[in-house]
Amino acid sequence: MSDFQQSVAEDAKAKPFMLKKTVVMVGMMGAGKTAVGRALAQHLDVPFLDSDQEIETAANMTVPEIFARDGEPFFRARETEVISRLLQGKPCVLSTGGGAFLAPANRDNISRRGVAVWLDADLDLLWTRVRHRDTRPLLRTADPKATLTSLYAERVPEYSKADLRVSCAPPVSVENMAKRVTEVLLTRPDVLEKANA
Repeated sequence: MSDFQQSVAEDAKAKPFMLKKTVVMVGMMGAGKTAVGRALAQHLDVPFLDSDQEIETAANMTVPEIFARDGEPFFRARETEVISRLLQGKPCVLSTGGGAFLAPANRDNISRRGVAVWLDADLDLLWTRVRHRDTRPLLRTADPKATLTSLYAERVPEYSKADLRVSCAPPVSVENMAKRVTEVLLTRPDVLEKANA
């Protein structure tokens, strides 16, 4: 089979799902937005993008380096620009940083052009996942657990404004979380449909 014939054959294979809007993963650091988002994209056979990764690529710096050099307000402004740009592309799964959904401009943009999915993880699970990592600039404090607790209390009311909520309890594998998110997305035919439905 020639490359052309193989390409035509692959295009003819029906994708299992038809994604109509970008799925934007929101929630606390450690909720699994990147891991679950990547697995979800694979499950739906669509591209996966990560807003933090896109910012790092554009700046040629890590998020902690940007925070240290330019401060959080500068980072948040770049984040809003990047999310806006990514939402204009083809439907995909987009993972965002923990603070992204707090900005009204981002919430409005996501609501207009995509669908926000809140990965709702409790504080104990989040702390288990983030306590041994030093890649979280907001947790570089004298008492990171107290900082996380405070961020959690501040942010959960904002995350609850997301279009859809998927519970991370009881903790399940990344693959099973991706399936759980898929089931919730299928309740919104304007977002996701089974291709053979």
